[in-house]
Amino acid sequence: MYKTYYPKKEEIESSWYIVDANGENLGRLATRIATVLMGKHKPTFTPGVEMGDYVIVTNASGITVTGTRTNSKLDTKKYYRHSGYPGGFKTRTLRQLLETYPDRVIRSAVWGMLPHNKRGRSLLKRLRVFATAEHPHSAQNPEPLK
Repeated sequence: MYKTYYPKKEEIESSWYIVDANGENLGRLATRIATVLMGKHKPTFTPGVEMGDYVIVTNASGITVTGTRTNSKLDTKKYYRHSGYPGGFKTRTLRQLLETYPDRVIRSAVWGMLPHNKRGRSLLKRLRVFATAEHPHSAQNPEPLK
């Protein structure tokens, strides 16, 4: 009789990875990050169990986007938010968001690739995004993500 392997909380080991986003494509970078956050890169991956690792993204302001005319996508891709009040609908382009909050662009792209439930929200807390090369997580000894 075969038994299904279900990892216990004590058996799960989380490690830290670091990614340099300078010159990386936004979507391809986000898929790699989402895979590591969910733990799909591990051979013991089990759906419904948080087996993922922590990811640190540096140089978020240096990401690129693909397309036939790159500048066109920077101006046509829009990010929306609403304050909850009448007339509180705000729209910003990718170019504007990269100038002011480059970490939100990567966080939004990764969130789109995670499950939209309680588990996805807890996985997103394992993501740390920084606009520059400095980060305060050197004590965790992050290894570069391949």
